Amino acid sequence: MAGNRLRLEYLLAGAVVKPFEIMDAVSKGVLDAGHHVTAYWYGKSKVASLFGAGPVSVATPEIALSWIAQGGGQQLYEKLLAKLGLNVVGFFCLPMPCQPLGWFKNRPPRTAAEMKGFKYRTVGLAADMLQEMGVAVAQLPGGEIVPAMQRGVIDAFEFNNPTSDMRFGAQDVAKYYSMGSYHQAQEFFEILFNKDKYNALPADLKAILKYAAEAASTANTALAHDNYSRDLQELIVKHKVQVSRTSQDIYKAQLEAWDKVVAKLEKEVDMFKEVNDSFRAWSRRVGFYHFTNEADNKLAFEHVHKIRLPR
Repeated sequence: MAGNRLRLEYLLAGAVVKPFEIMDAVSKGVLDAGHHVTAYWYGKSKVASLFGAGPVSVATPEIALSWIAQGGGQQLYEKLLAKLGLNVVGFFCLPMPCQPLGWFKNRPPRTAAEMKGFKYRTVGLAADMLQEMGVAVAQLPGGEIVPAMQRGVIDAFEFNNPTSDMRFGAQDVAKYYSMGSYHQAQEFFEILFNKDKYNALPADLKAILKYAAEAASTANTALAHDNYSRDLQELIVKHKVQVSRTSQDIYKAQLEAWDKVVAKLEKEVDMFKEVNDSFRAWSRRVGFYHFTNEADNKLAFEHVHKIRLPR
């Protein structure tokens, strides 16, 4: 499509900078581009996590990503980048299925009270929410999770999905996997380009990069459903991982904790209320349609496949 005028060299995570340093590296031109989630730079502004890595969105990942494209999210994202002096152009893609509550060395907690005191890995605004619940949070990049479990620095963690989790060896340090959570229920990826580098491209190559992100969104959604579902079965059958659903008591506690976090951050963090209000207005209107109209697919699944899903 680009007629050999555009070449992307893919570097593994950590090849040039650490995972939490990608935003700075792209902004400064150390890297031309990068790929991560916004929670990895929420240390610059907690507002960052609202763009695809925030808790309790009351929306599906697809509804959240549609806010970027049609609900004003992209404009607010660019406003935040300008306020922070970040020299990047960003696109969003791949609405990911809900992240599990995660991996536990022993039986997962069934009540909010049992969550208190857990040494638990997560990132972004999920950390604020879980700290409000009494969890001792450690914010670690993915490559540091297994060593931290082995050393006892943490005794539970979430990362992303059955495929990513299995590939770095989650099943070797924990055998209990609690599925479902509000901590990151509507995540999607961020693709960054150095703004000077991007603006130097001709218009057609800029368009190719923009629409390549949309194409990658479709391709990776299909790949994710294929991989995640297959690898969950491998974790259960081959690695003897015990899978369960996160309890309603924990879900309710997450909602209550998030209410407190939002009330605090809307007062303390510039742009937090502006962005959160925009997203809530979008998810209220679109979510009302979606959840009012959505079929009971869980009921149909159990009827057709004669399988009782984990409770």
